[in-house]
Amino acid sequence: MSDPAEILLDLAGLKCPLPVLRTRKAMRTLQEGGRLTVVCTDPMAAIDIPNLVREEGARLDRTQRDGDELRFAITVFAMPPHS
Repeated sequence: MSDPAEILLDLAGLKCPLPVLRTRKAMRTLQEGGRLTVVCTDPMAAIDIPNLVREEGARLDRTQRDGDELRFAITVFAMPPHS
């Protein structure tokens, strides 16, 4: 079995709702155990991305802020029941 996918999704410069929509789309392409790092500059992402992760049944491993940049490390566990 190969290692789970690791994806870096650079969404800097995009405004709400695009970061959350693109993050959802990327999460749904990953297999269980896949990892995704999302980079955003939209301040609303600090609220929207953690909520999305919870709704999708994934785990938010780390949130980091560096100036205007927000970075989220996400691990996908299973497809949400509504997919």
